[in-house]
Amino acid sequence: MRRKTRIPPPPLPQRHGVDPVRVRLPMAGPWSTVGEHLVERLSGAGPGEVEAMLDAGRVVAADGRPVASGAAYVPGMFLWFHRDLPDEVPVPFPLTVVYRDEHIVVADKPHFLATTPRGGHITETALARLRRDLGVPTLTAAHRLDRLTAGLVLFTVRPEERGAYQTLFRDRLVRKEYEAVAPHSPAVALPRTVRSRILKERGVPAAREVAGEPNAVTRVELTDHRDSDGLARYRLAPATGQTHQLRVHMSTLGMPILGDPLYPEPTAPVPPGDFRRPLQLLARGLEFTDPVTGVEHGFTSGRTLEAWYSPTRWSNGVVSDHATSA
Repeated sequence: MRRKTRIPPPPLPQRHGVDPVRVRLPMAGPWSTVGEHLVERLSGAGPGEVEAMLDAGRVVAADGRPVASGAAYVPGMFLWFHRDLPDEVPVPFPLTVVYRDEHIVVADKPHFLATTPRGGHITETALARLRRDLGVPTLTAAHRLDRLTAGLVLFTVRPEERGAYQTLFRDRLVRKEYEAVAPHSPAVALPRTVRSRILKERGVPAAREVAGEPNAVTRVELTDHRDSDGLARYRLAPATGQTHQLRVHMSTLGMPILGDPLYPEPTAPVPPGDFRRPLQLLARGLEFTDPVTGVEHGFTSGRTLEAWYSPTRWSNGVVSDHATSA
């Protein structure tokens, strides 16, 4: 059995709550120098960007020493560097900590804020914000919420305990409850449990349902409705965690969640900085038994969905966060 390679600790500190990029050189290849490999591997960088990083000493080895462009290629070598951060439009809504102890942090995330750094969202993410605000560089997300979804997210404090909390989600030991605002459809008998197979392909924004064994299960309940605008409020309880699962299942039922730019059909991309009419989906509740302390945790989001509680403001596209008690 092949031994797992030990990953050295990063020799560079975080910047703005963001970890340095780690690269491990392949065990075999045609490259004679580190520079040759990085130029090929980081082909998405601008012309001369990789060479400039190397010349400026911004790429370092495990001992923290800069690695020159012409340094000999060493199979399996670890390198670290910070990429230039993209210009990001600040998400103008607060990220609220609802619980914190020496093991975990539970945050109430606003709409439009990504959970973890990815793509063009790096510093404007819940993880980067919390690391900066709380001064906890070891903080890591135990799971993720879509950028467009608001609500509760669990973060772990200690790296050695991270796996225990992530296992809770893998083994479906976390009870999650969501709230959504969507059209009222009296023809759809509720409550019901929706089961289907959802496929999300890398690089394709929308997920889709395909034939095969179900991998996505959602309990859908109607909690309220009104005739004035034909809207309803729904309680959604996912038993699985497929990407966009709740959005896909509500769309399949003919009740797409308000503000959804992908389902049932993609609309024009929302410009950066347009925080009007957010997706009306909220991770309302989170319950689990702490795998480290044994404590029974139960958390409730303090946010509300504007299309239900302030329909006029929603219709007029007034930008607000609605981080208040329902």
